[in-house]
Amino acid sequence: MQNLRVHLIIEGRVQGVWFRDSTRRQAIELGVSGWVRNLPDGRVEVLAEGAADKVGKLADWCRHGPPAARVSRVIRDDEPWRGDLGAFAVRYG
Repeated sequence: MQNLRVHLIIEGRVQGVWFRDSTRRQAIELGVSGWVRNLPDGRVEVLAEGAADKVGKLADWCRHGPPAARVSRVIRDDEPWRGDLGAFAVRYG
């Protein structure tokens, strides 16, 4: 099984709609490591790694997010897997 690391920037109405916690729950359900955080400009950033198919499912989920979110764009950068991320968490600040 191939591992993958992905960096996502999610744009749209993605803050104040439970995007971070919903992303964390999705990642934990999929067995993906990493983190999610709000950016000062209103976007959300995700860094995730794990089995390529699971990381792909999380990235696909981020294209719509939770019900109250309105995602307008997702910028995705696939990166080599490093194996240095812990349990998926919400980061603050």
